[in-house]
Amino acid sequence: MNNGGAEAAVAPVGGPQPLEWKFSQVFGERTAGEEIQDVDIISAIEFNRTGDHLATGDRGGRVVLFERTDTLDHVGQRRDLEKMDYPINRHPLFRYKTEFQSHEPEFDYLKSLEIEEKINKIRWCQSAYGALSLLSTNDKTIKFWKVQEKQVKKVCDLNVDSTKAMGNGPIVGSSISTSSKQYMANGGCTSNDFSLPNGGLPSLRLPMVTTLETKLMARCRRIYSHAHDYHINSISNNSDGETFISADDLRINLWNLEISNQSFNIVDVKPANMEDLTEVITSAEFHPIHCNMLAYSSSKGSIRLIDMRQSALCDIHIKLFEEQEAPGSRSFFTDIIASISDIKFAKDGRHILSRDYLTLKLWDINMDSGPVATFQVHEYLRPKLCDLYENDSIFDKFECCLSGDGLRVATGSYSNLFQVFGCSEGSKKATTLEANKNPMRQGLTASRPSRSLGSPSGVVRRGKGADNSAVDANGNTFDFTTKLLHLAWHPTENSIACAASNSLYMYYA
Repeated sequence: MNNGGAEAAVAPVGGPQPLEWKFSQVFGERTAGEEIQDVDIISAIEFNRTGDHLATGDRGGRVVLFERTDTLDHVGQRRDLEKMDYPINRHPLFRYKTEFQSHEPEFDYLKSLEIEEKINKIRWCQSAYGALSLLSTNDKTIKFWKVQEKQVKKVCDLNVDSTKAMGNGPIVGSSISTSSKQYMANGGCTSNDFSLPNGGLPSLRLPMVTTLETKLMARCRRIYSHAHDYHINSISNNSDGETFISADDLRINLWNLEISNQSFNIVDVKPANMEDLTEVITSAEFHPIHCNMLAYSSSKGSIRLIDMRQSALCDIHIKLFEEQEAPGSRSFFTDIIASISDIKFAKDGRHILSRDYLTLKLWDINMDSGPVATFQVHEYLRPKLCDLYENDSIFDKFECCLSGDGLRVATGSYSNLFQVFGCSEGSKKATTLEANKNPMRQGLTASRPSRSLGSPSGVVRRGKGADNSAVDANGNTFDFTTKLLHLAWHPTENSIACAASNSLYMYYA
């Protein structure tokens, strides 16, 4: 086990034992030397509420769905894990289910702005009648998708002459007998008097509708557009199952799932003069239980909890969570590294997990004096902030997640690493894992030469004379061109899905 050596404050809960993480599955594993297309890079991951389905979105605007298989019986019906009287494989196993094109590249002619198809967020909605429902969004447009099995049907036994080309033959062609044609030609059939010859027309058949197969079909039910002037960074479903929010840099809008042409602006931080703008909204999330409450984070490192019952425009918060700045510690990079890239509510709604560039913080919504736990993720990068600013790595937005029981948290890092922390007493060490088939190998980065930030394969080139390496307290070197930004924790089990470039890795403990 490779320990990151990160210290964490103690939260007031019992201490769980450290977990031993094991590799479970990988989808889209790349081979050595394989060139990765930008459109194939995964940009969003989300489990549904039960954990039986997993959705990923990529930069090419596609949504891929995976289905859990270890809880299916021999006829494909979902089994209840709690009622089984025989042993099964308790860690989740998934298989590819289907995929569809959610977004296409667009162009805003009024603003001369290209809108890329990249999926920013995916959120599952409540399912009904065996259908899967989810929301997906790019920078400007949110779409509501419904995925369900449809029977593909075909009309057979048409009265078309099989000797003629398909679609060109008469409805009743040469298949009518010659005697019948003569009968009608001799006056047997007039405009007001029609009778069939003896024996009728045996070749005139009634078309039949037959079912060929059952296919999974994805259908876009609604499109929610033209409500954001800035890029959408968050969407979140409400616990009432009827509404959701979407957030951009300056506004949060409230939508009804059934109404796509109208939304309500509930948070607006845009100043009268844009020169007075000091912070922007970076993430927003509904409370998992109380449908009237939501939280949003800012680029200044603060989290605001608001109650929609107070007023139509929620410009006044009921709680403000922020950590006081240490005297004399302010620098040019203070505001940049304080910016929160992601927030998540715990399942019970009592705690909020936030991620900024260097740390992971756990907040108690009943205690706004400071975080109850702080986990050092990138403290070893503090001396290199200038270099990270030069190549824009300091603006990377890492996501975070919590376990279903709220006892552990996880977030991503560089070199395709992610770290799991215990957020209770006695859990002060980080378990560092690498996104590959051997996640907990010893010395996972120290034995590997680090790629320079200015290498030809990097996205940007660094300034002359800049230091090209980053080393943590354990002597591990890190590759800034490979970063694990997106990950999700299974809602009921100790299983994590994470994205390393175009590959989806899954681990269990």
